[in-house]
Amino acid sequence: MTTAVSVRGLTKRYGAVEAVRGIDLEIRSGEVFALLGPNGAGKSTTVEILEGYRRRDGGEVRVLDTDPGRPTRPWRSRLGIVPQDAADVAEASVRETVRHFAGFYPRPNDPDQVIEQVGLTDKAGTRVRKLSGGQRRRLDVALGVIGRPEVLFLDEPTTGFDPKARRAFWELIRNLEDTTIVLTTHYLEEAEELADRVAVIAGGRIVAEGDPRTLGGRANAKATVTWADGEELTDTPTKTVAELIRHYDGEIPELRVTRPTLEDVYLRLIEENAS
Repeated sequence: MTTAVSVRGLTKRYGAVEAVRGIDLEIRSGEVFALLGPNGAGKSTTVEILEGYRRRDGGEVRVLDTDPGRPTRPWRSRLGIVPQDAADVAEASVRETVRHFAGFYPRPNDPDQVIEQVGLTDKAGTRVRKLSGGQRRRLDVALGVIGRPEVLFLDEPTTGFDPKARRAFWELIRNLEDTTIVLTTHYLEEAEELADRVAVIAGGRIVAEGDPRTLGGRANAKATVTWADGEELTDTPTKTVAELIRHYDGEIPELRVTRPTLEDVYLRLIEENAS
């Protein structure tokens, strides 16, 4: 597979503070890659460098085979960016806004098709200020994809969404074929649902990277078996459950078998690498 984003030894300093300390990354074309980390960990700085909006102090960075430190207009037209706080276009309608942004790109998607894709067809004539929070975020995504981007940056895309709106947004992102997506989110469930791979940033460094299902040894971690009268941490939960069945001679009261969640692994990694 081709590489959409390549980072080697990335560093960034703000005065005496080293915000990014030697990050290495490789994001494959077409995958969804999530960057996770607490506020101040360096993930926003890293993404802004990838987008070409912040200069790095050291390291090598290539996005679509171009150094974002020397951005060009044709290169920017190949990117889509959905920031956490979008610009205010409150008095324009949804259709007017999408058509306006389409004019910035050399080969944009059809505005009406994009509006349909994000589920806003029935709101196409509505002024942006009258949209709900979830509808406004869908418009943000429409503006992010109108230019037919090869790489799409999504910064906390579902902040403030209710559960129904969040799941509808996830389905929208899954339908963006042939687009490399770089996602930053504080919702660990969101990363697990959408990302092919995740990287955890703490103290300006990547402390873990991989499939969210196996990150940090998660797949091989001990399971916790709990029931009404007790709890056991074990490598062989099936054996434990079988023994409990014999003990109770049937149904085990309040039986639960769990392994560490992505959130459990994430919190452990952050705690272990706290500066």
